[in-house]
Amino acid sequence: MKILANNLKRQYDLHAFEYEAKALEVLRSGWYIMGNELSSFENEFSAYIGSEYCVGLASGLDALWIAFKALHIGKGDEVIVCANAYIACVMGITINDAAPVFVEPDIYDNIDADAIESKITHHTKAILAVHLYGQSCDMTKIMDIAKRYNLKVVEDCAQSHGTKWNGKTCGTFGDISCFSFYPTKGLGAFGDAGAIVTDNKEYADYIRTYRNYGSEKHYHNKMVGANSRLDELQAGLLRVKLQYLDAFNDERVRITDRYNNEIHNPCIRPLATRPCSTNTWHQYVIHCTYRDELMEYLASYEIGTIIHYPIQPHQSEAYAYLGYGEGSFPITEKNAQQILSLPIYNGITEKEQSFVIDKLNAFQPKEIH
Repeated sequence: MKILANNLKRQYDLHAFEYEAKALEVLRSGWYIMGNELSSFENEFSAYIGSEYCVGLASGLDALWIAFKALHIGKGDEVIVCANAYIACVMGITINDAAPVFVEPDIYDNIDADAIESKITHHTKAILAVHLYGQSCDMTKIMDIAKRYNLKVVEDCAQSHGTKWNGKTCGTFGDISCFSFYPTKGLGAFGDAGAIVTDNKEYADYIRTYRNYGSEKHYHNKMVGANSRLDELQAGLLRVKLQYLDAFNDERVRITDRYNNEIHNPCIRPLATRPCSTNTWHQYVIHCTYRDELMEYLASYEIGTIIHYPIQPHQSEAYAYLGYGEGSFPITEKNAQQILSLPIYNGITEKEQSFVIDKLNAFQPKEIH
């Protein structure tokens, strides 16, 4: 039985007729950029999140770096971010010539809010709260710190579409919040896509202008901007998917409940779940001291897995110039050697999940045979 780490075709098949009908509607409309599908999606998504404004963009990375640009964060400024974030989070900072200041993760694999304050200097301008794996950071502590030190907060919600903290949706805490709609995300497009949400009209207006070559009116350029527009086809398809996002999330919770209740191998530690946070389970992440051996073992049964992420930003060649050596962030580095994402996707069958669970429970590392 071959089981992919992520099978996007299964989710497509659930509502294939509606996706295809919308695609044809957009194609036949003759309008492909900055039209009704985009404006409708922006209104619907901002309503879903609970924010005043949404601005569709070409990708999640664009959302990150444009967010910091809109906040006027640049050279000489510092942004605090979790050390185990995906490298795009750090790129969003450094593209603006600002410096990332890394903080270790807590037991929930998100930024340790209790460690943030010690990293604040007179150069610190913002905190980037990355809600990893579908679970919220401790936004109560983060917002309290930001208020006391007059810092901006940017939320990276790429993996937390619909996640809540104390009943409030992630993306509604920070000054600006960034979303990726990469196909594997909870609300995934059929290509690259992203968005920013905010309650600040000034930020929203700036970003709308900036994304379109700095133009508010055709051929009247107010600033040197970028080409980062969410196209009509992706916006239309996202509108279809948005109707089912809560159902998709509920299904992932049910899949996760089975994993949590039925995986009993003492070599495997599931992701700790934070009180006060719902979890939309973008990934089902486990920790295992024998991770590489487990990965090979599962592959021998054609069970796909992914490591999120094998190389942490401070250890990447791209950020060698920051000067961090091995051991700079021991918790992050240890986790990178132990984490593994199991198959979780909409449409996985009970039989497939049972197969994964049975093989996990049967796993025994060679050294303790």
